[in-house]
Amino acid sequence: MGEVIIRTSAAHRSSLSASVSYEAVDMGARTIASARDFAADFLTAVPTAGGDPVPQERVDLVRLVVSELVTNAVRHAPGPCRVLLEWFEDALDISVADRLETAPVARPPDPLRIGQHGLEIVVAVCESVTVEPQLSGKRVRARLSLA
Repeated sequence: MGEVIIRTSAAHRSSLSASVSYEAVDMGARTIASARDFAADFLTAVPTAGGDPVPQERVDLVRLVVSELVTNAVRHAPGPCRVLLEWFEDALDISVADRLETAPVARPPDPLRIGQHGLEIVVAVCESVTVEPQLSGKRVRARLSLA
């Protein structure tokens, strides 16, 4: 499913990345769970600067962000999606690419609203969230500190 690749970024610092793609026929609740597990497995495999594992609190936040971004792709975008994780010294970039060209919009906080809080949550816990247009669709990228 996914593959771990060691690459050098444009800034000449080493990073690790892993990606997994889900076909349109696979989209659904199992896709969301699989993507969460994929992210947690990736974090257990990466070497931290101090040699310590990524704190469980951070792993849980990564799982939450992946879950929310993939849920948006499953519910709103036609076709397949791709999850890309990019490890940098103290942060993780989480990207989800899908075929829907329309950018998601975070709604203002509303404690009375049931549902549709996903992007609001992602924006609240991440250092940055960007939407990048792609040839056919978009990529939502969220950066989460792991320190």
